[in-house]
Amino acid sequence: MIAQLTGKVAAVGGTWLVLDLSGFGLKALCTPATASRVAVGETITVFTSLVVREDSLTLYAFADPGERDCFELVQSASGIGPKIAQAVVSVFSPDEFRAAVSAGNLAALTRVPGIGTKGAQRLVLELKDKVALLAGTVSPTGAEPSTDGWRDQVRAGLEGLGYSGRDAEAACERVAGMVEEDPDTSVAVLLRAALRTLAR
Repeated sequence: MIAQLTGKVAAVGGTWLVLDLSGFGLKALCTPATASRVAVGETITVFTSLVVREDSLTLYAFADPGERDCFELVQSASGIGPKIAQAVVSVFSPDEFRAAVSAGNLAALTRVPGIGTKGAQRLVLELKDKVALLAGTVSPTGAEPSTDGWRDQVRAGLEGLGYSGRDAEAACERVAGMVEEDPDTSVAVLLRAALRTLAR
């Protein structure tokens, strides 16, 4: 199991990054919030989860171990794969997810793209006794101010989660007021707000 990697960022997209590990380039999928916090040429450490399938090996990277643990925990629920688990981590911090599951908050859980009422009920039923393991994790989201390119990053993140370009752009318009009120609002906060508008 590859638990963490430290390397120089060779490339970054809306939901992926490439780490240069002494000349060996490794591509990892990540949340839009994680992608928004790194820059090409920067040396970073990411916490990783390797998903093995019959026809593929896919590496997922996270900004902190709590996010990775949440990603892996969500997949332990029946019928939940890495794509939906990544969407969960994009919408919720580990503490927020733990609180939603513990409280049986189906309305909150169905904000995640790909999770309907039955899926939310399954998460609560199967993970209620396990989410305590996520207690005490801290989400780094909100620590970094957004740049003038917040719109591109949020749109790319939403499209990476499966939304159409039109829906992504409409969601960006709905949260633009947040940036006008506070220009230091982080991309992670904007992305979560945009996801909430799309879930209505």
